[in-house]
Amino acid sequence: MLRSSLAVATAAALTYLVVPSPQGDRIIRVYGDLSTAEHVAVIVPGADTTSATFDGGRAKPHSTPGGGARAVLAQARELDPGARLAVVAWLGYDSPATVSLGTATGWTAEKGAPALQRYVNETLRGKRVSLLCHSYGSVVCAKAAPGIRADNLAVFGSPGLGVSSAAELGGVPLWAGSGTEDWARDIPKIKIGPLGFGRDPAEPGYGSRVFAAGAAGHSDYLAPGSESLRNLTLIALGRTSEVSHA
Repeated sequence: MLRSSLAVATAAALTYLVVPSPQGDRIIRVYGDLSTAEHVAVIVPGADTTSATFDGGRAKPHSTPGGGARAVLAQARELDPGARLAVVAWLGYDSPATVSLGTATGWTAEKGAPALQRYVNETLRGKRVSLLCHSYGSVVCAKAAPGIRADNLAVFGSPGLGVSSAAELGGVPLWAGSGTEDWARDIPKIKIGPLGFGRDPAEPGYGSRVFAAGAAGHSDYLAPGSESLRNLTLIALGRTSEVSHA
């Protein structure tokens, strides 16, 4: 098993090293009324997010940060028409290309984490903040977690967080979801030197609260009508006792 894992990591490293990760775009867009919001959900997207795919350019609108933000806002209004929720689609870091060194290591996330901390701690001061972090975005959130003022951290489609347990995230409550149709479940959950991110945050004993994500594929966690969208919205609204568990 170890030999197989080492082979996978070595092959990945060779691929990533010859395909550099490009500099990404910076877009932060608010959906809803931030000035009157009591709760704020901050969506942190994963790899291959650019200005072209931020709010369009993909077959599934909910798979974009902007489309996902609108889906969360619509679900919140369905759950509670009077909910004072704003959703921020936050692309404040260099989102790496899927095939790049950035997606195999935490280097890109480490560079982006301080910007996420500043945005939440300064711009969203006084709000109840939930971080909704998809795929590589979960690594960014994990790097930012120890110094961030957030009420909840929810990760989904995560390749791993780069830490061995939720206890290393500075005390912010960790939620994790993994859809049965998500290809990220098949990513080797290993960490060899700078490569890989270690344990799956949704596995038993990690210290996370595992929410039900149903049959979500990697890009479908915020799909309208899905169990995962409902649960993530409940987390964002602070109604955590209503979240269904895997």
